[in-house]
Amino acid sequence: MHVLIVDDEPLARSRLRLLLSDCQDPIDPFLLSEAASASQAMQVLQQNDAVDVVLLDIQMPGTSGMSLAHTLQQQAQPPLLIFVTAHSQYAAQAFDVQACDYLTKPVRLQRLQQALHKARQLRQLQPPRSTEAMCAAAALTIPSASGTHGHTERLPLAQVAYIQAELKTLTVHTLTRSLLIDGSLLELEQRFGAQLLRCHRSYLVNLEHICALEKTQGTEDGEGWVLHLHSLPQRLPVSRRQLPIVRAALAQRAL
Repeated sequence: MHVLIVDDEPLARSRLRLLLSDCQDPIDPFLLSEAASASQAMQVLQQNDAVDVVLLDIQMPGTSGMSLAHTLQQQAQPPLLIFVTAHSQYAAQAFDVQACDYLTKPVRLQRLQQALHKARQLRQLQPPRSTEAMCAAAALTIPSASGTHGHTERLPLAQVAYIQAELKTLTVHTLTRSLLIDGSLLELEQRFGAQLLRCHRSYLVNLEHICALEKTQGTEDGEGWVLHLHSLPQRLPVSRRQLPIVRAALAQRAL
């Protein structure tokens, strides 16, 4: 279960992390993320579509936790909310935004365990996230073309045709432009494995941009395989190791 802690106080976030470590199942540990403000929380949520539970403070500088909760409730499938606050007077408002629990600080381990148990039960009742919805919402964070420090843009994953690793850089290729990003192919494969397919040690390809898999001749090792893409002239190599995986993915897509 992916849990996002949102609190402007570092000590409060640290205490929740310790309490969560005592709540989790060692066989199925939590995936934890943190944010010190509502704006940071939105960035985390935009980059991680599978956040299940948000442990949310209310009084924070800038946008309040209650305002963030109202924003999240506008989503098609919002994460479950557990308010964690030093103030008891917001309890009625919390349940207006369908929070599954309301904890007051200092949080006791038993109360947090109860709240997480309720969240697990509610999550099991939710319909699974559709692959189409996840693909539509997924995006890469790209440094701004203006070069302004700290400025980024979100590139919807649907626009990405393929990503190539060269030396220590990654290049994202769309139908109209090529962009440099930080990170590794392995990291992107782990985050976006439902959309980005590993076809070679140096390439991830968007499954929806593949036109055909074709056998080639005349390589140093004899026959080989390449992928044809829609609307792009590039042919992406398919390694022998990845060939069965690519074939299986294309067969599944055809169903």
